[in-house]
Amino acid sequence: MAIVRWEPLRDLLSLQERVNRMFNEQYRGASSDDEWALGGSWAPVVDIYEHGQDIVLKAELPGVDPKDVDVRLENNVLTLRGQRKFENEVKKESYHRVERSYGSFSRSFTLPSVVDQGNIKAEFKDGILKLVLPKREEAKPKQIEINVAT
Repeated sequence: MAIVRWEPLRDLLSLQERVNRMFNEQYRGASSDDEWALGGSWAPVVDIYEHGQDIVLKAELPGVDPKDVDVRLENNVLTLRGQRKFENEVKKESYHRVERSYGSFSRSFTLPSVVDQGNIKAEFKDGILKLVLPKREEAKPKQIEINVAT
């Protein structure tokens, strides 16, 4: 039986290479030239919070043209769809690294029943899409006066 020298770092590097390959395949999407820079699918991050009598949704959409964003409300589900396009100002061969994701995105949120769907407002400023979802009048808390019997 031959004696084999054990090199623990070799196993670790092999594992690291396999994990890197797995993530590269996952985030690079298909290997066609058209999708070279897409970096796989992506979704904008959002904050959702209550402010006064409104529910506010803010979505980060840096580099997305507001004309490429579609906001729809259907069956009590609010859907944000859009696309961040890859700029062709620089040739693909000139890039050293592409870490930002490009391509289509879609996020859907089920709205609570208290939202007044007819008065939703949307504003796009500095790469942030802000949706203000007001609550219906009947859903707002009301103060009930207590009469004291004498």
